[in-house]
Amino acid sequence: MTGSLEELSLIEKAVSGDRKALERLLERNYRIVKGYLLKTTCNHALTEDLTQETMCRAVENIKKYYPSGKFSTWLITIASNLYRDYLRKRKRETALYEIVFSLPDEDRETIIELQKIMFELPFEKRAVVVLKHFYDFSYREIADILNCPVGTVRSRLHYSLDYIKDRLKKGGWLFGQ
Repeated sequence: MTGSLEELSLIEKAVSGDRKALERLLERNYRIVKGYLLKTTCNHALTEDLTQETMCRAVENIKKYYPSGKFSTWLITIASNLYRDYLRKRKRETALYEIVFSLPDEDRETIIELQKIMFELPFEKRAVVVLKHFYDFSYREIADILNCPVGTVRSRLHYSLDYIKDRLKKGGWLFGQ
């Protein structure tokens, strides 16, 4: 079990029905969930919807929560499942971050290209890259979130990074690597 003593105390209170404790837990982890979803979906509107739905599901299911890791891991698991469900229903939806268009042209082009490459990856591979390289989750935590073996996480990460590097080289975005 990881997490601070304060987090563990809040979790215990929240599971017992303390709404203020649950509210504090959700507030503390909101940005983590939203950031993960934004990097994974590449879509602001979808991120907002899925973040809100994640928080609602957490409220609905808090009594079922058993602390076996960080609270953020549980929330990201919920968010990942919601996004996976969304993809099943809608297939692939390509959208780029709106913020990209406020950047200088050369930065914008690089970010757009990287986002396109990331979005070419299937959700499970893209999620591994985001969770490892943006949030520094351990392989075990990622395996728990995505409900797969640690070896699969390692394989997906290796494949994904090779794919990204290869695409960046072919597009002239990466030299001498």
